[in-house]
Amino acid sequence: MIRIFLLLLCAVTLGQAASGRLEVYFVDVEGGQATLFVAPSGESMLVDTGWPGSNNRDADRIVAVARKAGLKQIDYLVITHFHTDHVGGVPQLAAKFPIKNFVDHDESVEHGAQEDALFNAYKEARAKGNHIVVKPGDTIPVKGLKVQVLTAAGNEITKPLAGAGAPNPFCAGTKMRDTDPTENARSVGTLITYGKFRIIDLGDLTWNKEFDLMCPNNRVGTVDVYLTTHHGMNMSGPAAIVHALHPRVAIMNNGARKGGTPEAWQVVHSSPDIQDLWQVHYAVAGGKENNVEEQFIANPSEQPDSGNYLMLSADANANFTVTNSRTGFSKTYKR
Repeated sequence: MIRIFLLLLCAVTLGQAASGRLEVYFVDVEGGQATLFVAPSGESMLVDTGWPGSNNRDADRIVAVARKAGLKQIDYLVITHFHTDHVGGVPQLAAKFPIKNFVDHDESVEHGAQEDALFNAYKEARAKGNHIVVKPGDTIPVKGLKVQVLTAAGNEITKPLAGAGAPNPFCAGTKMRDTDPTENARSVGTLITYGKFRIIDLGDLTWNKEFDLMCPNNRVGTVDVYLTTHHGMNMSGPAAIVHALHPRVAIMNNGARKGGTPEAWQVVHSSPDIQDLWQVHYAVAGGKENNVEEQFIANPSEQPDSGNYLMLSADANANFTVTNSRTGFSKTYKR
């Protein structure tokens, strides 16, 4: 009986590994971030955990999606930076679901009563797992994926990735902003590659740091999917990065009243090779002119919403499908 059980378990595991697809879940944490990557190997990487409080709302949503994906633990939790909408949900999530490795840029540069309490709560949870500090040029060893760290702690890669490095024509005319001293500018930014498929996530990296990464030469190259930086806020996302990446699809992890600002939305919408923009929420500030059609929005009304998410499934040849959990509507993008 035991032998039969083990054979069945092995068959299920091999079946999962043989599926040959990367799955990415863009969880609705109401304008924060929680993006779950599930490699064909079965290993997982969660980027950020949303907000604290709200009766465990964000932790419960992440756990529900993780279980739907068949996970028993989070293998790598990447905290892009130490703001409450990204790191605040860690203690609640860790109490509900095992987290093996905690990945971050080490220490916060923001201090005060609230900032220190937030960071100390995270450190307490982090101490129960393995802590990995990353810098630009490092890789996060998710089995079956190539996860390259592009930015961390205010620094960026100094050498172009393989196949990148060409002059970036979109740098011209970009006006620099005031220096950002906050944790946003220190975001851990990653490029996730599965075969020929590439998706970029820069957390809340702000305008000048994105410019430094991509100008005067594009050190990253192009991507298939761009997760909008900083929830689609206009303090991030210049054309110098968005247009230079030439994404086929963009995902905006905005809230109803956070992110999705008209200026940032227009930059993405006008990107040279963009086919579609999907949104986690309808952006109230954008109006009809700066929101996509409802079928591409997971949560089209402001309140209340059911935490609908977007899900992406990609093969190694960079063919991928995006699905709206609210309606089941999906669209496939062929390479």
